[in-house]
Amino acid sequence: MSKENKSKIWELEPENEYRFELDAGTSLAITLVRGRAEIFGAEMVERKPYLFGSECKAAVFTWVGCTIEMSQPSTDYVSDETPMTAYANLHIAFEQMRVRALAKIHGSPVPEASSELASEPPRVLVLGPENSGKTTICKILANYAVRTGQGWSPLLANVDPNEGGWAAPGALSAAAIHGPIPTYSPANPLGFAATSAPTTLASNTILPLSYWYGHPDAKRNPLLMDRLIRNLGVNIQEKVDQNPEGQTAGIIVDTPSSFASGPAGGNDTRQKLIKACIEAFRINVILVVGHEKLNVEMQRGYGSLLTVVKIPKSGGVVELDHGYRERVHKYQLHAYMYGEVIQPPPGIKAGTQGGETLTELRLAPSSTVINFSDLTIYRIGAETMAPSSALPIGAARVVSEMQPVLVDPSQPGSGLLNSVLAVLAPFHPDENERYDEELLDLTVVGFVVVTNLDVPHKKMTVLSPTQGSLVGKTAIVGSYEWQE
Repeated sequence: MSKENKSKIWELEPENEYRFELDAGTSLAITLVRGRAEIFGAEMVERKPYLFGSECKAAVFTWVGCTIEMSQPSTDYVSDETPMTAYANLHIAFEQMRVRALAKIHGSPVPEASSELASEPPRVLVLGPENSGKTTICKILANYAVRTGQGWSPLLANVDPNEGGWAAPGALSAAAIHGPIPTYSPANPLGFAATSAPTTLASNTILPLSYWYGHPDAKRNPLLMDRLIRNLGVNIQEKVDQNPEGQTAGIIVDTPSSFASGPAGGNDTRQKLIKACIEAFRINVILVVGHEKLNVEMQRGYGSLLTVVKIPKSGGVVELDHGYRERVHKYQLHAYMYGEVIQPPPGIKAGTQGGETLTELRLAPSSTVINFSDLTIYRIGAETMAPSSALPIGAARVVSEMQPVLVDPSQPGSGLLNSVLAVLAPFHPDENERYDEELLDLTVVGFVVVTNLDVPHKKMTVLSPTQGSLVGKTAIVGSYEWQE
């Protein structure tokens, strides 16, 4: 790199962190020149340019000191005040739980522990307010687990519909983590999934299990959120039962910020959803990120049943506004359809995304015209409900929050144009096993976007990341829209 390309070198002392934020339309390349460093727990390789884009906000941390070189830095600075020691201590405690749990399964003597819970795998719920770095903490803990070389594949569950995990925004998902989770763009906060990206990359071996909630706010339809959280838990438990040794790696659950804010009373929505997570994922550790009141609340409610730990919030956490989150949703949906290739800054000939070489990262989405009758589309509950004041006097509400309502694309106000649709797995083939609300319990097999409605000819155009027939399929529409 030459000086004309505005390269910049930072010498980081041990336990220091280089933090950066990118503006829209810019990219950044960082190279580890010497020493050892990591990005949210994922180790960097020397002399390999790492590319970042799409308004990424991240940090490079070193335990032993290092030299890094970068081109075109945007907002950036170095801090010697980081909570990484606290996070590393957590990882060590969880590692001890994994070892004890594995010993117990093998019938080996279990090392002494301070409580009975300690011979259980770590099943961790991460709670905290908005902009507290919950997702980053989940990534660090997952990355440290896979870095130990013990063959752990922890489960990472994302129940924050505003983030979407490996699927589209509006989804709740979970996946086993076999390799380091890269950080290079908010469009792929937890790395690419094999279902929507080329599988030539190691990070694309992730096969997530997804359910569709369809809205950014968890409080919009709490009954549906509760049900989907429990569905995710049941599915995970089935996998655990089939592979008891594999389950010793544990599970880490990332949650929405709405779980941390609201009245402290025991009957409010967020309390019910926290309880749903604890029960569904059989949580035995709650991590509260930088929130004293929430920590006290969790200690009072659950301290006698499981371990509640308050952990510090990183000073590098960035306040994210509504506009930024909306742009990230667009980045996510564009990356889902087209893949994502970050253009290297001037002077950088090649680079890696998440440490992996740029190969075949572009997708060729399929635009297909289908008949209205080919695809059955539903909307769940509240979206279709008239306000109570509009109901006749004495009339009871007919549509419940959980009721699937058929959407007719030919009707004015169907709201389908530019909408994101979640295509569902097939219904149970045995009619005797079918039930009224089975639709709510079906997993998602992919997402499509309605790009055109031709009402006179009863046809619609849909964009999909891969080619495949939609005839006979069922889909759910939420409140997310996307257009190029």
